[in-house]
Amino acid sequence: RSITRAYYRNSVGGLLLFDITNRRSFQNVHEWLEETKVHVQPYQIVFVLVGHKCDLDTQRQVTRHEAEKLAAAYGMKYIETSARHAINVEKAFTDLTRDIYELVKRGDISIQEGWEGVKSGFVPNVVHSSEEVVKSDRRCLC
Repeated sequence: RSITRAYYRNSVGGLLLFDITNRRSFQNVHEWLEETKVHVQPYQIVFVLVGHKCDLDTQRQVTRHEAEKLAAAYGMKYIETSARHAINVEKAFTDLTRDIYELVKRGDISIQEGWEGVKSGFVPNVVHSSEEVVKSDRRCLC
């Protein structure tokens, strides 16, 4: 449990994943959320609920509707991903960081100078997606 507390201590956001082909993992979402509440009080963590393995739709045990309903009940976004086929993986991280950024901009999350929380610092003007980086590496070296 001390590792768990240390892990959550500086968190402002997280991806909460479950396997769409495993109902038990979906049922554990409630428990995981309650656990985070215990370890981050009085602060809040921004979550995005992620149903992964969306490439295995024929083995689906959790419907999109069920997951969207759960996400809405907790005030989270919901997205389905597939690491195998690189579907929405980057989008899940991008959505989470944008949500955190908006909360910082509104003042709901404050910039911290110490060890905990969101840090300020140099932010580049241009963000490259992994797709753009791959495209730029495909140049001829002859």
